[in-house]
Amino acid sequence: MRTITLPLPMMGFVIVTRAALAAGLALRFGDRIPDRQRRAVGTALIAVGAVTTVPIVSWLFRRGRAVPANAGIAPAPTTQPARY
Repeated sequence: MRTITLPLPMMGFVIVTRAALAAGLALRFGDRIPDRQRRAVGTALIAVGAVTTVPIVSWLFRRGRAVPANAGIAPAPTTQPARY
């Protein structure tokens, strides 16, 4: 299993996205509110959840292949102070 560390704002974004998707699915398949209204709200929440998943997935894939900022750059030579 792979461990991924997320910044707090990204973690919140992931949680809200999953919650919107789950709420949309629950509304689509529930029957407590009128059919037409339930379908409209459920479909909208599913769409929001699905569309906002794309940036999360792309961010995770980019982050996994990220190259360190100093990759390919030789370290600066260490020089000793001149003695006079």
